[in-house]
Amino acid sequence: MSVNWNPWHGCVRISEGCRHCYVYRQDAAWQIDSSRVRKNSSFNLPVRRQRNGRWKIPAGEMVYTCFTSDFLFEGADAWRPQAWEMMRLRPDLQFVFFTKRIHRLEVCLPPDWGTGYSHVAIGCTVENQAMADYRLPIFNRLPIAHKLIICAPLIGPLDLTRHLTHDIEEVSAGGESGVEARPCDFDWIVSLREQCVAADVPFSFHQTGARLIKDGHIYRIRRQFQHSQARKANMGFKPKEWPF
Repeated sequence: MSVNWNPWHGCVRISEGCRHCYVYRQDAAWQIDSSRVRKNSSFNLPVRRQRNGRWKIPAGEMVYTCFTSDFLFEGADAWRPQAWEMMRLRPDLQFVFFTKRIHRLEVCLPPDWGTGYSHVAIGCTVENQAMADYRLPIFNRLPIAHKLIICAPLIGPLDLTRHLTHDIEEVSAGGESGVEARPCDFDWIVSLREQCVAADVPFSFHQTGARLIKDGHIYRIRRQFQHSQARKANMGFKPKEWPF
């Protein structure tokens, strides 16, 4: 089972992968300024209790964290210590967040982080070779218990060979969604899978994106089918089970 926890909402675009951000698209429909970060009413969700005293989120759940912002966004610096504390208080949950701001992690860590909270996974997002070569060397030297590489929205071919260290637990790739989505070439997915097989790192193709190039043709895929079509491609590779 899984739960979404968005302690705050809003962010500022930081790289090419942000150009057609789905949060900006969704907010635009409601005339909301996505660049203005705000704390959500669900801020304390992990530590909320039911009337009988039990946790509202039961033990063992996967908690997808801050998917309408970036957990390391500067605008949320005042609130993040409280969010870390809630994670610390719930070691019975499994938290995961993705970030394009991995360069900020060291200055944002709680004082008792050590080699990483064992129940927190961090995904470093890369969308093209330039961002992979900038972010992943930083990512690889940081103390994180569970490391994931998220190649999304994939807008160009990637060579991750030198970045696939022994502690990378999974590489996941996906195309871009939305009416203005840039195409994702299936050959890029095949190449990433081959790199992961060679390095014995698990790989998943989680989303086709709205425009997928395969065998020279551009296929337009509706949003509701982008995940299922990616699964049908049968590109997953798991040499070992994910530790969670």
